Amino acid sequence: MSIDLPITPVNTDAETGPETISVSDSAFGIEFNEVLVHQVVVAYQAGGRQGTRAQKNRSAVRGGGSKPWRQKGTGRARAGTVRSPLFRGGGRAFPASTRDFSQKVNRKMYRAAIRSILSELNRQNRLIVVQKLAMSEPKTKALTEILKPIDAMKCLIVLSESDRNLELSSRNLPDVSVSTSQNLNPVSLISHDKVMMTAEAIKAIDKVLQ
Repeated sequence: MSIDLPITPVNTDAETGPETISVSDSAFGIEFNEVLVHQVVVAYQAGGRQGTRAQKNRSAVRGGGSKPWRQKGTGRARAGTVRSPLFRGGGRAFPASTRDFSQKVNRKMYRAAIRSILSELNRQNRLIVVQKLAMSEPKTKALTEILKPIDAMKCLIVLSESDRNLELSSRNLPDVSVSTSQNLNPVSLISHDKVMMTAEAIKAIDKVLQ
């Protein structure tokens, strides 16, 4: 089965083309799975963590080869090395070590989460489909004049292929991001008020998610 999404005109010139676009119901019309979306979003954010924090323990700190004082007779506590955590400059008692924060997510789970997010965006009227979106020159004002009339100043723009002029035009707009259909991720989809997709981009996404 398929559903028809309306195409919103954005250019000042008269646009010629269909008023709707057909997409599969399995990609843009399923129920929202909050548990699955939460799991995939957490896994995606965890995969972006570097995990390079590291501290030295007493065996990794330089020095401390000789005993600082004799075992008995000084009145002080026993000490075998100045690199003990009790000494200034010594190693940490419980040092942080490098670790991998990535979580395993199956491909079917990841795509099911994307389907769920896109379906919910469509259900909430937060998904905007345009026939074509291109900039003749990198100009922020021109992009603002396109987005402001359709109330899309806080949106994610998804293209079928990268557009340098559009990326430069959106760089000074803090709530506008540009991505391609190949680099679509769940965090970007849920972190914007609206998602604007070109007809070619939504066809490419629909083909992958079917």
